[in-house]
Amino acid sequence: MDVLLLSRLQFALTIMFHYLFPPLTIGLGVVLVYLEAMFLWTKDPLYESAAKFWTKIFGLNFALGVVTGIVMEFEFGTNWAVYSRYVGDVFGSALAAEGIFAFFLESGFLSLLLFGWDRVGPKMHFFATLMVACGGLFSSIWITVANSWQQTPTGHEIREHVINGQVFLRAEIVDFWAMVFNPSTVHRLVHVWLGAFLLGAFFVMSISAWYVLHKRHLEFAKRSFTGALLLATVCSLAQLVSGDLQAKNVAKHQPAKMAAMEGLFETTDNAPLYLWGWPDATARTVHYGVALPGMLSWLIHHDAAATVTGLNDLEADFGSPPVWLTFQAYHAMIAIGMVMIACTLAASYWRWRGTLFDKRPVMWFFVFAVGLGFAGNELGWIAAEVGRQPWVVYPQFVEGQVLGGLRTSTALSESVAAEQVLGSIIAFGLVYLLLFALWLMLLHQKIHHGPELPGTGGHEEGKGGLLGAATALATHKGSMTDET
Repeated sequence: MDVLLLSRLQFALTIMFHYLFPPLTIGLGVVLVYLEAMFLWTKDPLYESAAKFWTKIFGLNFALGVVTGIVMEFEFGTNWAVYSRYVGDVFGSALAAEGIFAFFLESGFLSLLLFGWDRVGPKMHFFATLMVACGGLFSSIWITVANSWQQTPTGHEIREHVINGQVFLRAEIVDFWAMVFNPSTVHRLVHVWLGAFLLGAFFVMSISAWYVLHKRHLEFAKRSFTGALLLATVCSLAQLVSGDLQAKNVAKHQPAKMAAMEGLFETTDNAPLYLWGWPDATARTVHYGVALPGMLSWLIHHDAAATVTGLNDLEADFGSPPVWLTFQAYHAMIAIGMVMIACTLAASYWRWRGTLFDKRPVMWFFVFAVGLGFAGNELGWIAAEVGRQPWVVYPQFVEGQVLGGLRTSTALSESVAAEQVLGSIIAFGLVYLLLFALWLMLLHQKIHHGPELPGTGGHEEGKGGLLGAATALATHKGSMTDET
């Protein structure tokens, strides 16, 4: 058994399961701010009822995000000790900033958000909701800063340290703001935010469409769906622009990743853009490919005749990422983005015509379209992280020279055996299956219960249970928790 492969699989399992929840809480946070703002503006109690309902869903997802995020902190120390030592100065500052600017903001106002409806006034509750939403956004900023630095490291020097006679390398910050605003931070952060907003919007539309189909809470469902549709339409179009800018940035700073994403092996003028295909790293070609000639050159350089460097000329310096997985994840993510644009524009048109909620096939599509949001976020992570292999910290590309970097194969802990990693994978898999089943069960219960609409005399769910657990868990989050 290969301890490197098993350690990578373990981290992929834990972070991909964790990443189901933070984008959803960020997206739902924006929805909650909108609903409470509309309630303050219109005084319509239906907006307050909607905000209370989605707050319960938010609390459930927040709790799962906290629980699953803690695991990765321990993995850094147990499986990736060399990596932790190498990036400790950079990650320590970024995650400390997350604790100060995000964790305390979230935990300080989370109780008011979840349990403060009858204890504080509407304006104070709106402020608490806004602070929790901002806390999620701030958390994503610092996590994205840390991850972006791994992709395009700047603002540091590599220094040697001698410990017990052994020489260790460590990246130490020499320019904090250069580290924060490394070449990919802004592009990646915008892309992450838009992905989170899309997931939150499609999640709301999914549940709202289910209510419409079953003729339950119709006014609540239609208003929730309409607001989420507006958010999804704007963000899906914005994501197209963001994705283009991000791809150009990758082509500039991580050329091997871009070549793998597009299955480009030979350095080519008039480089084609594949719509789909089956890349073969052994044969150095893409089978069954359908491509647009010159489109990749045009998208990267705004010149269809421009030269794009292929993997064959990059492998000596950068190594070769797993081409097939990177290619397929990247293209599937783009396909999902285009489907989102098409379906939200069509639904917006039908909503404007007043016929949307009469189209049962469309409503059924949106019930299941939430899967697109989850898949898009996960596939984006796969393309970004698998595409930078064999590096865990990507080397710098300066004036034709490849400098620094930390290979994944050298980032492992020396004392961890393959059998130990395999055992933990099995244990985590079982625990995560139980957590996922619990999440689905509680989510089903809350959806089946539905919102407590004005004048119905409905009772609130107990103050304990999972919402209470969410507040308790937040106090244990700690500054190192990878909430996003």
